[in-house]
Amino acid sequence: HFLKASVGFGGSCFQKDILNLVYLCQHYGLDEVAEYWHQVVKINDYQKERFAKKIIDAFDGDLEGITVAILGWAFKANTNDSRESAAIYVSNYLLRAGAKILVYDPKVSEERVKRDIKNVSVHDQNKKNPASKNDEQISFAETLEQAIKQADVCAVLTEWNEFKKYDWEKIGTDKAVPVKIFDGRNIIPKVDALDQYSIGK
Repeated sequence: HFLKASVGFGGSCFQKDILNLVYLCQHYGLDEVAEYWHQVVKINDYQKERFAKKIIDAFDGDLEGITVAILGWAFKANTNDSRESAAIYVSNYLLRAGAKILVYDPKVSEERVKRDIKNVSVHDQNKKNPASKNDEQISFAETLEQAIKQADVCAVLTEWNEFKKYDWEKIGTDKAVPVKIFDGRNIIPKVDALDQYSIGK
């Protein structure tokens, strides 16, 4: 069920369990095995960074004045749980590059999103260019339609059915300059009129 191309796993269990396995392997002197499982966590973190870099590189490294719609904040569909969600880390990279973030998730509250961003920014404080805590860089959409219309870029980070069923073809006719689509869950069908990147394709 989980072996699908994506921007990486989240939630409170997978990473914790893998790190427990790393600890046990180290305890019993199985250093090579411990390192193997530690690399699973590291490659999962890299996948989030790699996805964000795809967006940043599309604008030559400068997202000043660019609004990125983060479509989905929960770590998976049908929950309001955002613990270790890929959206938190992807957004943090984008904020550091100067982007404005417009978040839409049907279940996760604004308060939760702000808390997640604040917490990851605290851990990011030693970075050369930490993510801004300016509330003006983060806004929220009430509907998927609103998020798409106000954005320059859409980053799909949760596999909500609402996103799968949306008529993505009409974006090309609704906007003079269609948004760029970065699909981190590989759920958006190919639309010839759109500038589109789907992870795993």
